[in-house]
Amino acid sequence: LKDAEDVDFDETVPFIREILGTLAKEAEEANTSLIGFVGAPFTLASYTIEGKSSKNCLDTKKMMMADDTGDSKAMTVFLDKLATMIGNYACHQIECGAQVIQVFESWAHQLSPSQFAQFAKPAAQKAIRIVKEKHPDVPVIYFANGGSSYLELQRDMGCDMIAVDWSVDMAEARRILGPDIPISGNVDPTILFGTKEQIEHAVRECIDKAGGPGNKHLLNLGHGVMQGTPEEAVGWLVDECKRYKGKDA
Repeated sequence: LKDAEDVDFDETVPFIREILGTLAKEAEEANTSLIGFVGAPFTLASYTIEGKSSKNCLDTKKMMMADDTGDSKAMTVFLDKLATMIGNYACHQIECGAQVIQVFESWAHQLSPSQFAQFAKPAAQKAIRIVKEKHPDVPVIYFANGGSSYLELQRDMGCDMIAVDWSVDMAEARRILGPDIPISGNVDPTILFGTKEQIEHAVRECIDKAGGPGNKHLLNLGHGVMQGTPEEAVGWLVDECKRYKGKDA
């Protein structure tokens, strides 16, 4: 991390260029976009500090509290260096073929609103800013999993779209973020274990609550596809999304 600005990703992760180059060709043939993804600084810092999954991120939060009192600025320095590396790594993915970047704050649920504002947000904003300065035309999506309780703090992340998890009502998310911020989400992934009718209803409800088809909304799950999800169910979701033209159509 001492030389965060000068990391040669072709040397440290040489397989990325080959993998994304191959996937980019396949995406072009399929007339779709290739999404690259990176972890947000706070999430990567937490994984590094805790060394594993954690229910409370205690060691990480102790560092945050020491930072807050001025006893140690290690957390701020660590997040800043990670932000530089993550931003540059996202740029590397773009240069290797990625057409969209999604920044995942997977541990947002560990943060209070004030902790997010003080630590996670500035670092994520820096990473996003690095990408947008180098590749202004490449869309960047920010997703704070478990961060729906402070969506109002995400309006100025500097990204092109905010993804929201399934724990917030889509209509409420749209109200908080406003009509001008593109939004992604937020069907509950477990609905894909339901019936075809339940899945189709969930798709229509989510689209309507986001403002209707074409209203700066990208239908998505409110988190990833769960292990064991029937492939047929994913097809039903996609088909209904393509079919649905709005409740007034």
